[in-house]
Amino acid sequence: MPIRISGLNSGLDTDSIVQELVSAYRTKQDKYKKEQTKLSWKQEAWKEMNTKIYNFYTKSLSNMRRVGNFNKKITTVSDSTKATVTAGSGVINGTQTLKVNELATAGYLTGGKLKMSGSSEKIDANTTLSSLGVKSGTLTLEVGGEKKTVQVTGDMTVKDFTSALKEQGVTANFDTAQQRFFLNSEKSGVSNDFNFVVAEGDKNSFEILNSLGLATEDNYENAYKGDADLEANKKNYSFADKADATNAEIELNGALFESESNTFSINGLNITATGKSDVMTITTSTDVDGIYNMIKDFLKEYNEVVNAMEKGYNAASAKGYEPLTDDEKSELSDKEVEKWEQKIKDSILRRDDTLRSVLNGMSTNMAKTFEVNGKKYSLSSFGIKTAGYFNAAENESYAYHIDHDPDDSVSSSNDDKLRKMIEEDPDTVASFFTQLATSVYDNLHERMGSTTLSGAYKVYNDKQMQTEYDEYTKTIKKWEQKLKDMEDAYYKKFSAMETALAKLQSQTNSLSSLLGG
Repeated sequence: MPIRISGLNSGLDTDSIVQELVSAYRTKQDKYKKEQTKLSWKQEAWKEMNTKIYNFYTKSLSNMRRVGNFNKKITTVSDSTKATVTAGSGVINGTQTLKVNELATAGYLTGGKLKMSGSSEKIDANTTLSSLGVKSGTLTLEVGGEKKTVQVTGDMTVKDFTSALKEQGVTANFDTAQQRFFLNSEKSGVSNDFNFVVAEGDKNSFEILNSLGLATEDNYENAYKGDADLEANKKNYSFADKADATNAEIELNGALFESESNTFSINGLNITATGKSDVMTITTSTDVDGIYNMIKDFLKEYNEVVNAMEKGYNAASAKGYEPLTDDEKSELSDKEVEKWEQKIKDSILRRDDTLRSVLNGMSTNMAKTFEVNGKKYSLSSFGIKTAGYFNAAENESYAYHIDHDPDDSVSSSNDDKLRKMIEEDPDTVASFFTQLATSVYDNLHERMGSTTLSGAYKVYNDKQMQTEYDEYTKTIKKWEQKLKDMEDAYYKKFSAMETALAKLQSQTNSLSSLLGG
């Protein structure tokens, strides 16, 4: 930046004069800055509005297009303490019978109470197996029909042993309070059961299991098979209790079904058995409340979107209000600046042609009639109407109200037409609303297609706006340079004047000195 000599000899306020001379250029620059600021606020307003529309488009509107979402059923069972039942989309209305014969269980082995060999100390996770009288050897497990082995040594700890069992697919825990092992299969069902296997004459494996409190009577009889004292010695042992795994068994309408878990999925019914039972009844009917609430939620979201659009379109004028320059802001308080700018932002979509077009498209498709089984229906056929232009609240002339809706003061006193239609003819309700939602969806989908002016899933010309914003940036930079060049030109002239005045002053002083002044 060149050095600027300001009024040293002339006594003029050069800075103020220059700023006045370039004020027209600065006003032009400020104009473009204000227009760019308004455009940025419009971009923000449209982005927020588009988010509302897009969320409606992808969620409730999209869901309403699928007839399967209307096939809601509610199922009850006569004894909910013995079974719980839910219905899928394929279940027909009516009554069925259910009986629970058996529950699926996991295999359990409750070990005998243990004592430390030659000590009264309590056994814990760090106790070595040798302290329990265990000698080294190999234990064989059958888990889910597969043979597995666990190598046992005296220096293994209780924790090491339970970990080794877990690695082989058996859940194992040592209860320090009860001083015994508890083992169970990881899953219920016969095919997931487990057992320790002791081969004939394998007394070492049996004695390891016995020292751990895990030997069963079957293990003993295999280990000592053929021993003359087999029965006599049996009384010297305390055997662990092993409960074998079981499969669940139910009867649905007289037909038997078996499962490794207590859950069954049969012909659209999801059944969970919780206890053995006598014959119970399962009753399936249309979930009237579920369908009603889905439609209500859909209309609520639609209303929120169109009300926001109408409010933006009908916003009060901000004529005479323009974005403030930094100098203008400095003369106002922060609260005054915020209030001023909000006035402009609130009106930014006023009479916006794109907004009007989107709103018209949605409302026109919502007002259509559709044919179901040769008969034409509209929303009013189901007791769903707008309040009317003269009765609607401000910016809610496109909103729909459901007759007899207790949450809607506009229509709560009318007869409940929608619920009655759902109860009597749910297929017609499903057909109409899926056609309606598809029509509104297709209209929005077409608008949201990507073009040279707009991006995908945008109902407004976001690309065009961004191009305009970038052009403003270029234009503002050009005017900044023009302003700088003009200021430099004026300062150069004033600098030349000051230099000339300085020379004249010097000559005058010299002449005065020669004349004896």
